[in-house]
Amino acid sequence: MSGGNGVQRHRPDFAAIAGWINLGSSVLDLGCGDGTLLRYLKETRQTRGYGVEIDDTSILKCVKNGVNVVQSDLERGLSGFEDNSFDYVVLSQTIQAMKNSETIIREMLRVGREGIVTFPNFGYWKNRVAVVKGRMPVSDNLPYEWYDTPNVHLCAIADFERFCEERGIRILERKVLTNGKPVVTLPNLLGALAVYHFGNGRQKK
Repeated sequence: MSGGNGVQRHRPDFAAIAGWINLGSSVLDLGCGDGTLLRYLKETRQTRGYGVEIDDTSILKCVKNGVNVVQSDLERGLSGFEDNSFDYVVLSQTIQAMKNSETIIREMLRVGREGIVTFPNFGYWKNRVAVVKGRMPVSDNLPYEWYDTPNVHLCAIADFERFCEERGIRILERKVLTNGKPVVTLPNLLGALAVYHFGNGRQKK
């Protein structure tokens, strides 16, 4: 799957991420999987950079995709990278599977000048309905059953914004999507997928 409509159809958050990244920037993609995002950014934004991945099979796919990749466990931090060594550090639909969510956000802002994170919004109305019915939600953005999910820290848009506010993390931009389309009204209720662009420093009131 190369850049263009194929990627945008399967991962609408990739287009949202690319829209915030300046041409020719350096990018570190955490939990990069098979390197599809980095390849897409290279093709559409002429970026350069590295992926970080722990899974052997995914690393081999990165190599086949022509993506530079480092094998490492994100739960141990990013000690192999120097401060401010990338323009952007991206964590795409991975934060909900991290045990140490706060640590990895801090590390993103140490290693990169800005961070971008995407996650399934647990406050989405369909998720709420599933919980009210006594079931864990299963959807395109939350495709796992309770017994095989890698997700350990699901959160809603309201939770993530409070997290940033309390820790002095400045949200620069936000996009909320459902079925790949922007959601403006009642995003915490009507948005299935959240995409945040953030940096250091408290939000301006």
